Amino acid sequence: MLVSPGNPLKPRRGMAPFPDRLAGARALGDGRRILATGIEAALGTRYTVDTLRLLLRRFPRARFVWLMGADILEQLPHWRRWIDLARNLSFAVLPRPDYNHRALAGQAAKRLRPFRRQASQAALLPGRAPAWVFVPAPQNTMSATAIREAGKGATS
Repeated sequence: MLVSPGNPLKPRRGMAPFPDRLAGARALGDGRRILATGIEAALGTRYTVDTLRLLLRRFPRARFVWLMGADILEQLPHWRRWIDLARNLSFAVLPRPDYNHRALAGQAAKRLRPFRRQASQAALLPGRAPAWVFVPAPQNTMSATAIREAGKGATS
């Protein structure tokens, strides 16, 4: 899990501090197969396309798959060089309440429709860019802020 120091499309105000977000992501990972990293901060990149370029250079044999929520698929056309991202990185889209329909009917999904695969083919994604799947999964209606707040209550 790559924890970004900041999203250029979101205001910093109201965003949890980067160390808190990184610690929260590390608590979700298992430390072996699922790792949280702040490598984007170390690389000094601001845009995902630049991060990907450096990661592919640093880890030439790695096969990355980008896990994103439907909210990100909907926003993807606003991202810097999003077509380059889709060409070079396969991705799996997880459902998000109130975003699924708009995301699947949106500009990115329409443009990338020829590369959409069935969810049953998700295991084939690594190294197959351009390719993407919409993964049917249980949905959580809680916002990231609500999840963080619930976690604070559990630890206090």
